[in-house]
Amino acid sequence: MTPNRRRFLGQLSLGAAGAGLVSFTPRAFAAPDPGQLPLPRSTPEAAGVASGGVLAFLDGIARGKHELHSFMLARHGRVVSEGWWAPYAPAFNHTMYSMSKSFTSTAVGLAVAEGRLTVEDRVVKFFPKELPDKVSDHLAAMRVRDLLSMATGNEKEPTQAVVKSENWVRTFLAQPIAHAPGSVFMYNSAATYMCSAIVQQVTGQRMLDYLRPRLFDPLGLIWVTWEQCPLGRDTGGWGLSVPTEALAKFGQLYLQKGKWNGRQLLSEKWVAEATSFKIQQPPRGNAKSRPKEQDDWQQGYGYQFWRCRHNAFRGDGAFGQFTIVLPEQDAVIAMTAETSNMQGVLDLVWEHLLPAFEAKPLPADKERQEKLKQTLASLALAMPEGKATSPTAERVARKTVRFDANELGLESAHFTLNPGTWAVEFRGGPKRHIVAGSWGRWNSRGETTLPGTPPRLISGGAPKPGTAHKYSGCAAWTGENTLELMLRYYETPHHDSLTFKFNGDQVQLSFLSSLAKMRGAKDSRPLLQGRVG
Repeated sequence: MTPNRRRFLGQLSLGAAGAGLVSFTPRAFAAPDPGQLPLPRSTPEAAGVASGGVLAFLDGIARGKHELHSFMLARHGRVVSEGWWAPYAPAFNHTMYSMSKSFTSTAVGLAVAEGRLTVEDRVVKFFPKELPDKVSDHLAAMRVRDLLSMATGNEKEPTQAVVKSENWVRTFLAQPIAHAPGSVFMYNSAATYMCSAIVQQVTGQRMLDYLRPRLFDPLGLIWVTWEQCPLGRDTGGWGLSVPTEALAKFGQLYLQKGKWNGRQLLSEKWVAEATSFKIQQPPRGNAKSRPKEQDDWQQGYGYQFWRCRHNAFRGDGAFGQFTIVLPEQDAVIAMTAETSNMQGVLDLVWEHLLPAFEAKPLPADKERQEKLKQTLASLALAMPEGKATSPTAERVARKTVRFDANELGLESAHFTLNPGTWAVEFRGGPKRHIVAGSWGRWNSRGETTLPGTPPRLISGGAPKPGTAHKYSGCAAWTGENTLELMLRYYETPHHDSLTFKFNGDQVQLSFLSSLAKMRGAKDSRPLLQGRVG
């Protein structure tokens, strides 16, 4: 067993079995290594990066209340700063959302280099059996390059209609196309799915398998996963899960114009083509007051890559999954997050990290280097604020709540509340759903099948109900009669809060996902009513 695998094995014992107590031991699972042949490491100053600039960036993230999950800065091919906000950690995959698109673009580029297709190929030629009865002129004219540059001409973004169907290709091709392909930018995740479908069509392999020997294996990325549509094609526009260092390696590959360890994995021509300006985006509805030159969503779009200010380019995914490549600074910045203000995070990059780059190595700054080291080692996400016990805790510990009938199918919840740890066992018919954790610390990991978890932005490719999801749990009594459990699903950007309110023998259980909280919306799960039995 490698050190990284051993580091993240762990068990949490929460009481002896018998006498109605719950004994919970999360299944010890081996966490994946960040990858074979990790990037070399160095100190910031040795690579010409001021540690004070990195500290200022981290301080800006904290003051701006941006929820980052990981941060990695590489300069001249070496990682000079890296950190994870507990319970996130370097060994674990993280859902990439639309950061996946840049990897899909790479698959297309590899297939082009192998002569399997060209970007001028018409989309209809790949799927003759999936075409609508009447092929419009605009559909007939749509090229692979239009899919890649988000310029398909669709009347409205088709992804939601596509993922509600069984045959996503057929549904996409049936959507109205109001504009000439290539003429208008409209962000379109289903268009990226079509790129994945085309790669599978011309290679005979799902895109993930096609990429393994050509991209993932050479980069040492062995734990990559990708969600699939009902017909077994990778979702393309979302659904990729990789560790943070995978993003840094991917960015480094593009920074090195497709070359890795002396091998040209990806053609230099494709790197230049994919990351250069192809089409201008329209002004964003919520950012019209921001000057274009200050808006990183107004710098042009390539082939599934965004242009940035300062002659940089990036792949990005919802809530702040970033790979930022800065050619002029010979640097790559990788981040994962759950933030509602992605532009705000980029603003902090330009404000603090960009000025931290110097052309030559800097003198060692031991004081700031040590402070940066301590700051990175102590990063942790917010936990419920409150106490580890209350008078109500003594009354409900080892007791069972019986719920009224509800659409989640949960019939009861049994509490095991110990001084250092807690567990709640939900039952619904023969099904058991256990969540557990600690008071005031992210020091436990488990898996749960609790219905409705984890939150996700898009339904397409969602795991089947009953799938176990990894989480870390923390809890607090936020009031004498209120118990809040927080579950952070550390392979996704999201978390859940479960709040029990006790009033005598009456109990209410409410759910609030981080997605609903960010939107200021009510959670879609019902309020459960019950009684302590």
